Amino acid sequence: MKKIIALLLVAVMILGLAACSSKTTEQTSAAASTSAASTTSTSAAASASARTSASTSATAATGSVYYLNFKPESDEAWQKIAADYTAQTGVPVKVVTAASGTYDDTLTAEMDKSSAPTMFQCGNQGAINTWGDYCYDLSDTPVYKEMTTDDFNLKGEDGSVLSIGYCYEAFGIIVNKALLEKAGHSLDEITNFDSLKAVADDIHANAATLGFDAFSSAGLDSSSSWRFSGHLANMPLFYEFRDDNITSQPATIKGTYLDNYKQIWDLYTTDSATTGAALATATGDQSEAEFGQGKAVFFQNGTWEYSNLVTDETKGFKMNPDDLAMIPIYCGVDGEEKAGLCCGTENCWAVNKDASPEDIQATLDFMYWVVTSDEGTQMMAEQFGPCPFKNAKTPENVFFAQAADYTNKGNYIVTWAFNYTPAVDDWRAAVVDALTQYTAGTGSWDAVKSAFVDGWATQYANEQG
Repeated sequence: MKKIIALLLVAVMILGLAACSSKTTEQTSAAASTSAASTTSTSAAASASARTSASTSATAATGSVYYLNFKPESDEAWQKIAADYTAQTGVPVKVVTAASGTYDDTLTAEMDKSSAPTMFQCGNQGAINTWGDYCYDLSDTPVYKEMTTDDFNLKGEDGSVLSIGYCYEAFGIIVNKALLEKAGHSLDEITNFDSLKAVADDIHANAATLGFDAFSSAGLDSSSSWRFSGHLANMPLFYEFRDDNITSQPATIKGTYLDNYKQIWDLYTTDSATTGAALATATGDQSEAEFGQGKAVFFQNGTWEYSNLVTDETKGFKMNPDDLAMIPIYCGVDGEEKAGLCCGTENCWAVNKDASPEDIQATLDFMYWVVTSDEGTQMMAEQFGPCPFKNAKTPENVFFAQAADYTNKGNYIVTWAFNYTPAVDDWRAAVVDALTQYTAGTGSWDAVKSAFVDGWATQYANEQG
């Protein structure tokens, strides 16, 4: 009944827009452009529409959509879905994808423009602190009413829904089981850091004979470094916050588990074909290719990598899903044998409340279509995995099944503590700087600790003014 009421409300809003329009505009051709960020725009003029249970119907409107996407790996999928929506409804949809590691700067620059994004990412408390005043309250919108959980949503102090988590993800260490078995080992052997290190050390010692190494390159180029300044950094943050019962952004951190961070980082950068100073310029594509082409057994990344590994032959490889598994990131913490994968999200949609009423409505209609239409839900399942919406499709991604398996066995979920990071891009940049020098042998681990702990306090203080 709630779903029927929500759909009727959407229909009433759309009819209202149609009554206010004095004429129907004709569809125009799509235009594409490229800027400092990866940009493609699909444009046309006509109306937005909400999807009914059987079909989508268009009505006249004057609004348009501008989505600033923050995941380069999903750019192609967003460009296609935008084009599909425009073809069906005539509504102009532009998708701009920020270059890796530049989202905050790109968002700041784009928000200063007269044609600012109508839909953008606001995925953690730091982002809410910065952009919350720009966020439209989504609590009474059709897209919000399609949600099956409130767990991943971000709210204002007054309870307004400022940003909605449109998917949840997991990350860990991706394993090529076929290579692992060829090296004489199995997944059952790996239950903690010591056993992971023993297996990796053995593979690395025999790399010349085997024809592959243990870990793909832990590149510190901006296209790759987020895996370590963000996702790997989550490990010491998670355990410290769990110990200290931290449930909101702290002004300072202690770095209690930074020695564990060092252990796993040293393993990544020792049991690999690419080591030392060469990692400063090693890219994400390089690391992915090493794993995909069978040159490495282990590859730290997330569930979002699945489609890249198993479907994209243009990269020179196509892996067998049956050969893939994801295991927890073990770093030597007591009791980590009961750890599961790192699960959470920074994938949260916000709508620009300063956009025109027509553009806000067009954006809400587009979001609703993405989470209810066959085309949209298929794309979401393929690109982002499980999505908390009533019409969401079940993803084929085996990594999600493994995340669920760990949980079903009673393993604890390693939640995304890095969502509390203040001034996230600046903090991570300093950590990467220190890691790069340490890894090249020109800096100390104490400098990494300082970037981690002192940098947190500095960035928090800067954010608080």
